Amino acid sequence: MEGWTPRTWTGLAALSALLSVAFGAFAAHGIESWKAVEWLKTGAQYQMVHALAVFGAFALHRAGAKGMGLVTALFFVGTLVFSGSLYAMALGAPRILGAITPIGGLSFMGGWALMAWRGFSMPSQA
Repeated sequence: MEGWTPRTWTGLAALSALLSVAFGAFAAHGIESWKAVEWLKTGAQYQMVHALAVFGAFALHRAGAKGMGLVTALFFVGTLVFSGSLYAMALGAPRILGAITPIGGLSFMGGWALMAWRGFSMPSQA
């Protein structure tokens, strides 16, 4: 996480949340294909949750919690791959692109698993 400043992560997480709202609005008002709408809604939902998770994980990283820098990166990569592939298919990319969507899901799950492991490994506060 060296070189990835609070400014960088805050900007990326906020941009991610902004894009989530934009794609969600596009799903609701700008597209007619039911399958494309579903892909956009799913991508937007997961993107928003993980934009907020990036804020939280990076805050924990800055507070000194071990492993949270990697959690932050896993959440962000998951968003790019999972939501990005769904958005691309909704906008007309070949459906074969859906083959990489689960890689983004695995990145999300890896981030949550690492966060849980590190959370349970934290020293107890008296």
